[in-house]
Amino acid sequence: MLKTRNNKAWFLVLPVVLSVAFSAIIPLMTVINYSVQDILGPNRKVFVGLEWFQEVLRDPDLHGAFVRQLLFTMVVLAIEIPLGILIALSLPARGWKASLSLVLIALPLLVPFNVVGTIWQIFGRADIGLGGHFLASLGVDYNYATNPLHAWLTVILMDVWHWTPLVALLCYAGLRAIPEGYYQAARIDGARAWAVFRYIQLPKLGGVLMIGLLLRFMDSFMIYTEPFVLTGGGPGNATTFLSVYLTKLAVGQFDLGPAAAFSLVYFLIIQIVSFILYTIIQRNTNPTAPRQETP
Repeated sequence: MLKTRNNKAWFLVLPVVLSVAFSAIIPLMTVINYSVQDILGPNRKVFVGLEWFQEVLRDPDLHGAFVRQLLFTMVVLAIEIPLGILIALSLPARGWKASLSLVLIALPLLVPFNVVGTIWQIFGRADIGLGGHFLASLGVDYNYATNPLHAWLTVILMDVWHWTPLVALLCYAGLRAIPEGYYQAARIDGARAWAVFRYIQLPKLGGVLMIGLLLRFMDSFMIYTEPFVLTGGGPGNATTFLSVYLTKLAVGQFDLGPAAAFSLVYFLIIQIVSFILYTIIQRNTNPTAPRQETP
């Protein structure tokens, strides 16, 4: 039978194409245009080729921001992934307690980014904040506005509080999707709790953990609002991550050419590292089965 093709169906995806074009493609092309030009005025532009890319890649401030960003991402991932798994394992499996627990855990995810920074900014102050006052009562000279270590600990704790629930919810959904037959077989074999986690739950959570790891990597690598509201990138440059540095370059100094070149490099770094992580996790969670030789 010959099938009739109706090309009018392509009009159904036209709104999506237009939306993506205006929200992603056109701004991306504009950034690429700025990255190869020196803007001298409203109507004065000079083509400079790859000059801005060479300048930003040699910038020591950019190198420092990249190291801080990479360290921050590694620390929060090392905390949030295991903590999210632990929370998901400790939640009730069913009933009203499970529903109540999921609602309470998801509350930090509902708080806007700028409000998160404001909450922790107030919480950490010794004069009006509960956390800062508690530490001061213990004799701890805590001040995230002047001490770089305290600023780092506050930013990390703030991110863990805000985003660990996402990992916990993903892991909880993955645990609930494991068939009961696996647990029954483990009970028959007399497997301990660690063996059940090691050989049943953790392998079955591979796909969920891959999603959670990629989402948290991209979010943490692009973090801006929370540390900017909390510390403004300080004290000094202690919490000036890549996004904060990019904002200062584009908005503060109005260097659109270097800022555009740096934003493209920033975009490529996230894409490349995400692809590498995805490839590694895929190979570890879906290993190739060994071939069986036929007699």
